[in-house]
Amino acid sequence: MTSPSARSDSPQVGPGTLFTLLAATGFAAVSILTSQAVATGLSLATVLAWRYVFAAVILTIWVGTHDYKRIPPREMLRFVTIGGFGQALLVYLALSSLKFIPAATLAFLFYTYPAWVALAQAVRGAEKLDRRRVTALALSFTGIAVMVGMPGAAAIDWRGVALALGAALVYGIYIPVMRVLQKDHPVAPPSAYSKIGASLAFLMLSVSDKSFTWQLEPAAWMTIGALAVFSTVLPSVFFLMGLIRLGPVRVAIVSTVEPFLTALLAVIVLRQPLAWPTLAGGALIILAVVVLQFRRERVA
Repeated sequence: MTSPSARSDSPQVGPGTLFTLLAATGFAAVSILTSQAVATGLSLATVLAWRYVFAAVILTIWVGTHDYKRIPPREMLRFVTIGGFGQALLVYLALSSLKFIPAATLAFLFYTYPAWVALAQAVRGAEKLDRRRVTALALSFTGIAVMVGMPGAAAIDWRGVALALGAALVYGIYIPVMRVLQKDHPVAPPSAYSKIGASLAFLMLSVSDKSFTWQLEPAAWMTIGALAVFSTVLPSVFFLMGLIRLGPVRVAIVSTVEPFLTALLAVIVLRQPLAWPTLAGGALIILAVVVLQFRRERVA
């Protein structure tokens, strides 16, 4: 006689999910802290440049004071270009779309990226798209739709849609690529090189549009410092630690909790009300995360 029992797929699933949730918490504060920094009179390009410069310095110091195995120059260059410039590209595409579409529409379109990750992995044969993962994808996607609202019937500027979907597609490719690049290295060195690449990209952007400045108000320095540490360095490291343990598809689905966490932070920091669609959508996403933790097996 057989009976079903649920168990975790791997001893790494629990810790991997925890690391991914910690990363999502840090990333969830990005929009709030960035808005506060821009409100001090800085351009977005300058805020992003300083954010990644600080992050690169912190991670470089950490790597330099620890005995990590040296990464060959060719691989180092891959982390700077693919990891750094790829990260800068998706951030730039997503934020640029806000010139043409509302933030809610951006969120709906950008958080299609787990589907792109799952599709890319399935096509490559790297991860099987089984019923449980399809269910979790459906739950997370529905949760995002409930939380931010489906794009309305009114005409939506195709440029904003293209930029938002472009950011989602870049992120969908970025996650599995970073998993492949990261697999033979500890987390900190690749993170440092990626932040160096991103800082170079945004420094070039802010200098080219003549908005870069060293003259920041104390409040701006503090906000960007918090953005660099709590919403860049720590979540980036946690994200890679989760990615190593969960794989691209799972980590992408768990990461869809970010909009819900952003809403909670907005309640705490900005005193914004918490609407029922946010609670309902968040519940669906949390359910998706729970579904990913266990599978059903038949045992004698």
